[in-house]
Amino acid sequence: MTTPTTPRLLPATGPDGKTSYLLTDRDDSYVARYADDVEALQLGMCGGLMEHARAVIGDPAVDARQLRFLAQQLCAALADAVRIAQLRGAG
Repeated sequence: MTTPTTPRLLPATGPDGKTSYLLTDRDDSYVARYADDVEALQLGMCGGLMEHARAVIGDPAVDARQLRFLAQQLCAALADAVRIAQLRGAG
């Protein structure tokens, strides 16, 4: 049996908010590929949200409630991007 290399930090936390890791010696395992897909989806959503944010910020008719909601979504997207950067920097 092959010993797993470094644990891989997964792109999402568990239901209790705790960090999740993958222990495998294969980069092509189902869970590893799924994690790659989730990361790609998160980064794609970040890009789409940035485009939306530019439009919202430039719209003088946008109210404070809409800007707060946008700020919450941008914070979540930034958290995803930082986590992905940590994932990729650790490997």
